[in-house]
Amino acid sequence: MSDIGKVTEGAVKAYELLQLTTDLQLDLWTEHVVFSWRWWLLAILTIAPWIIWWKLRKKESTHRLLLVGFFVMFLSVWLDNLGAKLGWWYYTYEVLPIAPAYKPWDISLMPVFIMFFLQYKPYINPFIKAGIFALIVSFGAEPFFMWLGYFKYPNWEYIYSYFIYFAIYLIAHFFSTRDKFAKL
Repeated sequence: MSDIGKVTEGAVKAYELLQLTTDLQLDLWTEHVVFSWRWWLLAILTIAPWIIWWKLRKKESTHRLLLVGFFVMFLSVWLDNLGAKLGWWYYTYEVLPIAPAYKPWDISLMPVFIMFFLQYKPYINPFIKAGIFALIVSFGAEPFFMWLGYFKYPNWEYIYSYFIYFAIYLIAHFFSTRDKFAKL
């Protein structure tokens, strides 16, 4: 069999296993997750931060903050999917069972938290704010949500997260301070 044939055969087997896994996850989600108290909490944590942000944001910085928020979302979802695919963590509860990303965190809590953190006392050294942000999230939020049973870390430690959150905050700060946008 040629290399192309082996790759195609392997891809078909991988696709079939992925489809089986997706079906099993959907069955589990439908039977045990959706509408449970954990699911309701996730749904609220997905929507409520954006409502709060909309009410409390610095109005004149809305577009700048949204640019940063969407960047943080993109990066969070990408890194979360990478970690889940590599087996560093997995999720036991999801709002929607269509991807291995932790949607309340990736598309709501993290970007909104960063946007608020950026606009609160913006004159403070960004490295100090990045350290505080990473500390709160890595050693506060992550252990709390793990304790609630939302995810497991078979091959990950909180300290690893600290450095990633630190870097994400600094990158978000960098984007939030850009003011040289040319008109289209």
